[in-house]
Amino acid sequence: MQAIIHLSLAVALLLTAKVEARAAAAELFLTSDNCMACHNGLATAKGEDVSIGFDWRGSMMSQSARDPYWQASVRREVREHAPAAAAIEHECSLCHMPMDHVRARSQGQTGRVFANLGRSAQGPRASLAQDGVSCSVCHQIEPDNLGKPESFVGGFVIDTSGKTPRKAMGPVEVKPVLARLMASATNFYPLAAPHVGGSELCATCHTLITEALGPDGKPTGRLPEQVPYLEWLASSYREGASCASCHMPETRDPAPIANLLAEPRSGLTRHEFLGGNFLVPAMLKLLGLAMPALPQDLDRAATRARAHIEKDAAQLAVGDIEVKDGVVEATITVENLTGHKLPTAYPSRRSWLHVMVRNGDGAVVFESGAVGANGKIAGNDNDEDAARFEPHYLAIEKPDQVQIYEAILGDSQGHVTTGLLHAVQYLKDNRILPSGFDKQKAEADVAVHGEALADADFTDGSDRVRLRIPVGGGGAPFKVEAELLYQPIGYRWAENLRAVDGPEPRTFTRAYDSLVAVSFQRMARTERLSGD
Repeated sequence: MQAIIHLSLAVALLLTAKVEARAAAAELFLTSDNCMACHNGLATAKGEDVSIGFDWRGSMMSQSARDPYWQASVRREVREHAPAAAAIEHECSLCHMPMDHVRARSQGQTGRVFANLGRSAQGPRASLAQDGVSCSVCHQIEPDNLGKPESFVGGFVIDTSGKTPRKAMGPVEVKPVLARLMASATNFYPLAAPHVGGSELCATCHTLITEALGPDGKPTGRLPEQVPYLEWLASSYREGASCASCHMPETRDPAPIANLLAEPRSGLTRHEFLGGNFLVPAMLKLLGLAMPALPQDLDRAATRARAHIEKDAAQLAVGDIEVKDGVVEATITVENLTGHKLPTAYPSRRSWLHVMVRNGDGAVVFESGAVGANGKIAGNDNDEDAARFEPHYLAIEKPDQVQIYEAILGDSQGHVTTGLLHAVQYLKDNRILPSGFDKQKAEADVAVHGEALADADFTDGSDRVRLRIPVGGGGAPFKVEAELLYQPIGYRWAENLRAVDGPEPRTFTRAYDSLVAVSFQRMARTERLSGD
């Protein structure tokens, strides 16, 4: 009886979607609500909920347009480069509001950001824009030019000829009877297309080369702003682990891809899009801006992101501890478990070593890298002074020396900046390299910058940091405790938005201040006692 009720409900929802889709038959895209009728309510035989729609709607892909940090950052760039405001909105909307952008471009119009935001934004353009990176974006991307430079910076190809039914490409074959049913209901016909599961498709929007702008709005230089795909290509992971294998893990047991007549199959990928951002889902929940996601969807997304970061990102180890002439000496090894730099992508992300040494009484006799309630890292030059930054260290000897794995941007004058359209270079990039990455042969867009380039202990897959801590006489045995901490939005990147005029920066900073105490996450932890 329950199966019959479920089937009847699915058919009713499908018919509703069919009516709505026919009204939009000439459209290039459909919003996600047209897909959820058949791609929710999915479970394995063991009862694990693997609903595609529920997973997706709390993800950063779903919330790409509503992301308050992105909105605030775009407002900053528009304010600082006013002559190029329209061009900035056009480019930034490409990957964060792709459906509206592609549709507008096909009609000779430009992509826009702020006109599609807020409660006053209504109509088809706003609906498409606010649906973020939706189902009918990725599943319409053609294989043309994938993996080539022309596909980067949102250079994906979608057929805008208006042919119907539209293609809905995926990695699996769909039975003709079910394919016809889907086409009848949605005007999208499912086709098997293995390229949809490839890293090259992800690379289209996750390889961003930014052009810096001068006061007149004209380009002054370029910056490889986010290049995790190129980092992956330079690693050993390219041989057997795709982006999806980590960020869209397969279900443990067979499961159906739809709730209407589909049979369970192995290899269904979870549309969780696991990544390094647990903070923005919390902001969206706090601000109440994440429709159609429910608060529990956002909680689940944040919890999964934190678990992914702690379980799958890194490992730490402390070598033998020596105590000689009142100095504790040891080596901490940080291992990168990912297929790209750690951390990667947007340069606001940073990870760092928090190190403590305790004496035999348990008292802390040394500490480096403690994070305060305001999100600052104690001893970090950049958190205290926007014009300075912490170098890469071979050894830690003082409390104000902090090993921070980060990207520090510089403008054309060599000044530190967090403005993407001012940046033309990296003053520092010591983000931990993936296995197989040769820093001496790396191409310019993925190069190591700063002291880490000459550090023999900073190599593919890991970094070794030496501790030389004066502790005075007595107090043994000593214990070295180390943890690798991570922030998706570092203090300086958030702080530099405070002076920007506009509702979006104000909304972001209000949310950041409310959540700053939980703005970081442990990636790994270890400890060792002298004499062990």
